[in-house]
Amino acid sequence: MDSLPAPHSNLALYYHPAYLEHDTGQHPENADRLRGIISALARYGIPENQLHKPGPVDLDLLSNVHDAQYIATIEKAARSGGGYWDYDTIISPDSYDAALLAAGAAAAIVDSAVLGASVPFALARPPGHHALHASAMGFCIFNNVAVAAQHAIEKHGMERVMIVDWDVHHGNGTQDLFYNRPDVLFFSTHQYPFYPGTGALEETGSGEGKGFTLNVPLPGGVDDSGYREVFEQVLAPAAYSYKPQLILISAGYDAHVADPIGGMALTTAGFYELARFVRELSMDIAECGGRVAAVLEGGYNIEALAASVIATIAGLSPTEGSMVEEIGEAPQPPTNPYRWRRTPDISSIISSVKRIHHL
Repeated sequence: MDSLPAPHSNLALYYHPAYLEHDTGQHPENADRLRGIISALARYGIPENQLHKPGPVDLDLLSNVHDAQYIATIEKAARSGGGYWDYDTIISPDSYDAALLAAGAAAAIVDSAVLGASVPFALARPPGHHALHASAMGFCIFNNVAVAAQHAIEKHGMERVMIVDWDVHHGNGTQDLFYNRPDVLFFSTHQYPFYPGTGALEETGSGEGKGFTLNVPLPGGVDDSGYREVFEQVLAPAAYSYKPQLILISAGYDAHVADPIGGMALTTAGFYELARFVRELSMDIAECGGRVAAVLEGGYNIEALAASVIATIAGLSPTEGSMVEEIGEAPQPPTNPYRWRRTPDISSIISSVKRIHHL
């Protein structure tokens, strides 16, 4: 098979070469991640010139997600030559412009989803789900998926947006931004305890947002079957109850078994299954009407990342295909301590989540 199992004209993949100018040097989150994805897309019949180029995010929209002074500080830091924001978040001279374009892609995928595109996907960097209201964090500068949700609410009048974050790290920034709000349901599966230390079962929202944050903290080593169990027993009933009008995916791939940072055991085929599951949910929920879009987050084994992005695109596509078998698996690093272990028993975690959230 040498093409994606979906009409190319209905794909809405957003990418800008300026993302490569966010220069992080030898950092795990570097430009080679996107180069690998773009090369993989070309091999499957989608050259770079067929990707959509986003514009920069509207600053009024961005300032409804992030503190205006913080935005100005990032711009000043970049224009002044950049440096380290913290021990693992780098600002380079072109980072501000790249971050504006990343957030712009996040807004654009919402517009594409509303217009009926089958696979709106922001192939953007820097990633975003750790970014707080007034601070960069964890490789992230602006919170792209939060911008997407806010755009859906402001421009398209949506009252219920669901964010599904399957990155290996908890999306603490996204959680914080919507913790007091009922118009966004934040669902996260993540390795726990792990960076950034948030995402406990008991973190469920506050005030009007009580019950609209749903964390599934998992031990290391959970594989495809474990994630499928979580999605079937927790995500599905939560989504059917909430009835989102749009589902956004914080699509991180550092839960892949080959990732050098995470300790999970998902495979490329597993990401296909997760994407397909979310796609089917979006079709089953009348209020959602098939509207689903994804924003790239983590993933630091380039082969595994590129293959898993392709698998996600296939999973989100309305046409079934056998491309996952064609992709194969990235080499498995012997350093991953969970590679040869059976998936841990997570039944008690699932039971606790269901009890806390009355699912």
